[in-house]
Amino acid sequence: MSAAEGPLVVGVDTSTQSTKALVVDAATGEVVASGQAPHTVSSGAGRESDPRQWWDALREALHQCGDAAHEAAAVSIGGQQHGLVTLDGHGRPVRPALLWNDVRSAPQARRLTEELGGAKFWAERTGSVPTASFTVTKWAWLAENEPEALRATKSVRLPHDYLTERLTGEGTTDRGDASGTGWWASATEAYDEEILAHVGLSPALLPRVVRPGEVAGTVRDSHDLPFAKGTLVAPGTGDNAAAALGLGLRPGTPVLSLGTSGTVYAVAKRRPTDPTGTVAGFADAHGDWLPLACTLNCTLAVDRVAALLGLDREAVEPTAHLTLLPYLDGERTPNLPNASGLLHGLRHDTTAGQLLQAAYDGAVHSLLGALDLVLDEDADRSAPLLLIGGGARGDAWQQTVRRLSGRPVQVPEARELVALGAAAQAAGLLTGEDPAAVARRWNTTRGPVLDAVERDEATLARIAGVLSDAAPLLERSTDAR
Repeated sequence: MSAAEGPLVVGVDTSTQSTKALVVDAATGEVVASGQAPHTVSSGAGRESDPRQWWDALREALHQCGDAAHEAAAVSIGGQQHGLVTLDGHGRPVRPALLWNDVRSAPQARRLTEELGGAKFWAERTGSVPTASFTVTKWAWLAENEPEALRATKSVRLPHDYLTERLTGEGTTDRGDASGTGWWASATEAYDEEILAHVGLSPALLPRVVRPGEVAGTVRDSHDLPFAKGTLVAPGTGDNAAAALGLGLRPGTPVLSLGTSGTVYAVAKRRPTDPTGTVAGFADAHGDWLPLACTLNCTLAVDRVAALLGLDREAVEPTAHLTLLPYLDGERTPNLPNASGLLHGLRHDTTAGQLLQAAYDGAVHSLLGALDLVLDEDADRSAPLLLIGGGARGDAWQQTVRRLSGRPVQVPEARELVALGAAAQAAGLLTGEDPAAVARRWNTTRGPVLDAVERDEATLARIAGVLSDAAPLLERSTDAR
């Protein structure tokens, strides 16, 4: 490990399937140590995880960082959005956390939208129209299906809040992650009392929203972690807001993130309100906004198709007739929470490689369809797409995005951008800088730019046509489950 030029900070990404920790030189952005440990996600009727696993994974990831973590002057935690963590009076989980990709609350999402003024009300009040991903719908589901768990709950947290509170002993969150709950009003930047009353949730159960640049607390004791008591703890934020910080995004720069979920987003100065529900009007972590469209099925769904076919994920072959909508977990964009995968155009001469390419095409189509809605009308449509996430370095993903977008694509060399964004947030506490400015100083977007190719209009039109024709079938998919 080279000698650090500045103080060391720790950035954490507690994602759906693992927790990653980076020790970063606050002066240069050099990653001097890293660690990672997995989580278990249930694969039954819903998607759940025991929050205590996140803590154990954090401890393991930090210990893998060795001596460098002991020297950290500040820490920040980024995490998966939307998850519902219910705690008893001693701070222990009442039940496993309901994760963002648990779609059992789809009926509650529809009912809440109808009961409180419709989609326009929700978009104007919270910035987003609730889907099954949003925390407010999961709370409503819990009230209907597990009232005993509801009665035992004495505090409600998001995944990153849970870990931050175990570090500091204080219940805090930030505006970025709070904006994905469905009970935080984006116009007033405060919890929405009308929505909370409607779903029977007392604001006393919720964490304090810490402002950008504010200290969330300090490490209260070692907890068997390599932090000194009194180490500064930043507010943390949701994973997409953390990645936006990690890239040092300026307004209008488009990002396409390829992970378990796929997302398209850009920083905006204007508060977004999309009554169609396609774009979620999230806040970012430093005072602006982060309009975002999200799909539930991205790298995990495509990898599952590759596994079913017995293929390496790169073993794609061109196809001009096959369409695969890989909605293996239901879907959020388009909003079809009960859908399943759909294959159209299968022939005797269809190859396994063509099936796999069709899965890539279907996953990317959903994301690109929302890109124009995410970007401001004055955004440069020819600017490179920043391609990030676990799939960004895969050639098949890169070529599919290039072909279906018709835009140049830039692939940052920096890895673990959520954890890097959290580290930039921690560094900002020490230097007084905007964390995005810290990341720009670290030059985290550095990486190759792949030239634009002609957009594949035929494939886009074919997928759109199949999706339109199959919409009634996809809506009824719940009956077959």
